[in-house]
Amino acid sequence: MTLESKREYTQLMRERYQKAAKKEKGQILDEFIKVMGYHRKAAIRTLLRIPKGKNRHRGRPSYYKEVLEPLKVIWEASDRLCSKRLQPFLPEIIPVLRRNGELKIEAHTEDKLMKLSASTIDRLLEPARRVGGRKPLSTTRPGSLLKSAIPIRTFTDWKENSPGFLEIDTVAHCGERLEGFYLYTLCGVDVASGWTECMPVWGKWQERVRQAIHHIGQNLPFSLLGIDSDNGSEFINQCLVNYCHKNQITFTRSRSYKKNDSCHVEQKNGNVVRRLIGYDRYSSKPAYACLGRIYNMVRLYLNFFQPTMKLVSKTRQGSRVHKVYETALTPYRRLLKLGFLSEAKQSELAAIYNGLNPVKLRNQINANLEQLWKLSDFPSRTVTRIMRQ
Repeated sequence: MTLESKREYTQLMRERYQKAAKKEKGQILDEFIKVMGYHRKAAIRTLLRIPKGKNRHRGRPSYYKEVLEPLKVIWEASDRLCSKRLQPFLPEIIPVLRRNGELKIEAHTEDKLMKLSASTIDRLLEPARRVGGRKPLSTTRPGSLLKSAIPIRTFTDWKENSPGFLEIDTVAHCGERLEGFYLYTLCGVDVASGWTECMPVWGKWQERVRQAIHHIGQNLPFSLLGIDSDNGSEFINQCLVNYCHKNQITFTRSRSYKKNDSCHVEQKNGNVVRRLIGYDRYSSKPAYACLGRIYNMVRLYLNFFQPTMKLVSKTRQGSRVHKVYETALTPYRRLLKLGFLSEAKQSELAAIYNGLNPVKLRNQINANLEQLWKLSDFPSRTVTRIMRQ
């Protein structure tokens, strides 16, 4: 027999063997061994082998196969949320995407999406996940003149359940060198609701930082009642103390070298500012203007379409710490749940929310980020970073 004849005969016997009943398989196997001269075990493996290009799936058919593509669309629109934040957000994000024409699914597919657990979402999206990052430089320098006049507040002291108390911090866009002039980002996070505001700052001068805090206070949908900062000289100065005293704003600071005292804003520094803007150096007026445009869109995207989880309790059992979190909610929904907003402010926020398309907003952010990275002081060394496209 020629090699081609052997292949044709093997394929014919394979089809017969795989379709045959148990008794017939023995007879087919005996016949195949006589013709080909194979060892019995080798013959069995040959007849059971699946030809290239054909897949034989064992077990039950995949129940969630049809939801994979819609789930990817939702996941990308939410900027790749983790499953524990994405799963409770599905009932809200699906109508928003459908309203804006970004998602078209049948009713039974939507029912399956609603039944997804966090672990199932992780399994379905596992092939698409990517990781990365880099450790930033620190530009915080302690301010000593007024430290004794500003009370210390630790992470255990945040008992305010009403919105208006912000943790604030600055992020330097200095690249790999701290000398010279460069831009900053001022980040503020409301502890009660998670509402996040970012503002570009032209340098680290006291007056510029005070102005940025004032602008953040104007953008908030609630009154600014208190701020908590680190011990950097941009915050610990008479200019900011006088501003807070004049506007009846509580001003506290964290302990030196204890980043956990400012855990809310430290998380946003990495998850928002560094993840989007990156680590390049910016020092020009066009870059400052572009940063402002980006943060105007980012504040809408974060606060209306990025659910967050808040820690409810933490107990220690021996060497293990058990943490309990509340169901993930967007800052907008958490504000409504707290019930501190007036009806006029609720109507204003609802009008903004109903007029937003998260996919279009995300694309606009990406387009402006591409413009910003070209304005880096060292564009040739820029590492590509994008909100996942």
